[in-house]
Amino acid sequence: MSSRDRITDAADRMRASGEERAFLDVYATVGEAIARRRGKLGLSQRELAELTGTTQSAIARLEGGGRAPRLDTLLRIAGALECELDVRLRPRRR
Repeated sequence: MSSRDRITDAADRMRASGEERAFLDVYATVGEAIARRRGKLGLSQRELAELTGTTQSAIARLEGGGRAPRLDTLLRIAGALECELDVRLRPRRR
């Protein structure tokens, strides 16, 4: 099985299990938090992009919650927004 086939298979399993919706909810939550903090600091998307070495369109996509943010990008954004990034793994509640 090729890597592309494995990725497609994993995505199909994720959709079938409902995990895709959970991922999109997390992306939206992260994007909303970034937009709120950016607004509180009076920064435009373009200014945040310049501070983090990315583009305004990348910040807009991230704030829109439609795609998975990379951890290194989140670390740069957290620094620019004078925040700590808290990533935790917790056992699921049953």
